[in-house]
Amino acid sequence: MRDWQRLQEVLAQEGRALLVTVDRVEGSGPREVGAWMAVTQPRRCIGTIGGGRLEFDAMEQARADLERGAVSQALRRYALGPSLGQCCGGVVHLRYELLGREDIAGLRERLAQEGSRQPVALFGGGHVGAAIVELLGRLPLSVRWIDSRDGIFPEALPDNVVAEHSDPVQAAVQDLAPGSKLLIMSFSHAEDLDIVAACLRRQRERGDLPFIGLIGSKSKWAAFRNRLEARGFSAEELARVTSPIGLPGIAGKQPAVIAVAVAAQLLMD
Repeated sequence: MRDWQRLQEVLAQEGRALLVTVDRVEGSGPREVGAWMAVTQPRRCIGTIGGGRLEFDAMEQARADLERGAVSQALRRYALGPSLGQCCGGVVHLRYELLGREDIAGLRERLAQEGSRQPVALFGGGHVGAAIVELLGRLPLSVRWIDSRDGIFPEALPDNVVAEHSDPVQAAVQDLAPGSKLLIMSFSHAEDLDIVAACLRRQRERGDLPFIGLIGSKSKWAAFRNRLEARGFSAEELARVTSPIGLPGIAGKQPAVIAVAVAAQLLMD
């Protein structure tokens, strides 16, 4: 469950919460603009604005405002220096806001920040694909999960994941969001090859796919490269494909280990 969904539930049950949002950052800060936390009646906290003394002081202020039933100062400035015991060196401006049940309906639009998430398309609903999707579901990404087989996807999906049946599977490449990062790991090498070719054609036409990743060994990619050259793709175009995928140095072939290596690579690339 997403933090904003937890906050919705708390508001429905308790009626009030104090929302603290990062409004502006000057220099270095622990979190980005838009990061938030909410303090609720039983002294619980949902979300984070970066931890440390900044978050501790903000929580104390939020609790005081919540107990008072009103915000004493909507915008507060915090210098992250010796006085707070944090060495970031920047200045963070926090906005304080009292929430009630009437605010429940608009929380997703305000707090989920889905429009700013990096789009990712994953082709393949097998064990590795499922492990990667489970992990990506916890990250600030927007994931499109695609397979040509019926009944392959689990009923419950992370909030930021949309599952899609596509036959032929490579047809889905054309309408992916611009800037999508692609992971290709279907159940067959033939499908993988067609998906890679479709990605390269789109890249040739639009140049809007920053990462095309293919699961497999170096020998698999060598065979694919020869077949793609026969289809007319240049060496420069083929250099756009990353294969094998996964951050170098993370060893292991278990699906969960591969998922960690791939997720790390997506976040770094």
